[in-house]
Amino acid sequence: MRTVTATAAAVTAALAAGAVSVAAGRLASDAALKAPPGRPLPTEPRLTVHGTAPGRITLTRDLASLRPGTYGLAGNGSHAVVGPVLTDAPHSADSVVRRLERVTHGSLSAGDAVWLTPNLYVGNPGSALGLDHADVDVPGELGALPAWFVPGARRTWVIAVHGLGATREHALNLTGFLHSRRFPVLALAYRGDLGAPRSPDGLNHLGETEWRDVDAAMRYAVRYGAERFVLLGWSTGATMALRAATRSGLRHLISGLVLDSPVLDWQATLRALAAARHTPGPLLPLAVRAAQGRTGLHADPASDPSLLAAPTLIFHGPDDRVAPWAPSRTLAARRPDLVTLHPIPDAPHAAMWNTTPTPYEESLRRFLTPLM
Repeated sequence: MRTVTATAAAVTAALAAGAVSVAAGRLASDAALKAPPGRPLPTEPRLTVHGTAPGRITLTRDLASLRPGTYGLAGNGSHAVVGPVLTDAPHSADSVVRRLERVTHGSLSAGDAVWLTPNLYVGNPGSALGLDHADVDVPGELGALPAWFVPGARRTWVIAVHGLGATREHALNLTGFLHSRRFPVLALAYRGDLGAPRSPDGLNHLGETEWRDVDAAMRYAVRYGAERFVLLGWSTGATMALRAATRSGLRHLISGLVLDSPVLDWQATLRALAAARHTPGPLLPLAVRAAQGRTGLHADPASDPSLLAAPTLIFHGPDDRVAPWAPSRTLAARRPDLVTLHPIPDAPHAAMWNTTPTPYEESLRRFLTPLM
């Protein structure tokens, strides 16, 4: 009887431990599968405003607040734009002073919690950039997908797709540049975004199913006069663009791909986001398995280099903590005939433009010119 009791207790304990492990893996996988649009990823640290003065803002000293470039600074109910670090400004040992370019809305006060974001603009192409645009609905397989359309004279349309933790406002960083070169721009909100349908399971599939919304945008564009496309994507939006370029029935109309911080190894990205939520290392494989079970994601890379047919420009760098850039280097090495990698050091995920906007736009201009 004692043996039976002991065995039963051991089995019960093992089952309980297994259930706890499954639950822990599921919770850890939420960092990527339930990343809310427009909210910071767990890799982005919260900073504290120490004070403001005309043309400058003092923030908590952190690797993030010391980044080169220009960024949005978001808080609860506020948004501003901050420029480079002012190295000659007086500051304490635990703070850093950056140029305060403008306060878009709300106010910034000492003690406010804020975070850096790639989005320099909020609103829409009209309110943020003064550009004529139309609010359109793209028919998708799950329902209507809201999008902004900025008209242009060319027959090659740019379809812009944001990524993890962002919204279609991210595309505003480059909309003015593209409009000045007369490209029509369609900035898409896809499944899971505000105003768009939810995915059936309520989860982000890291581009594996969302690419169909890019396909829907391409079909919409053809209906309204597009003859060719350039797909421009950030993060998982870049993954969606790659999926569309190899799976869409309209892939023959894609003249180019522009990929910023592409998620080419979803398992590495999921582990990075889960680790940033302080998930213990031994549980990270459980998070990956939980994600596979919940979404049906496979271990295959986002793009088979042998299937790639369109010229591709990749902006990526070694300091991306969300999407490792090694797969981008591998893709460029395996398809040097089609893929150009523009490395950008010191840039966080999906913020390659923010770090060096002028060189970024010059590389983009050179890439787009023969595709016009």
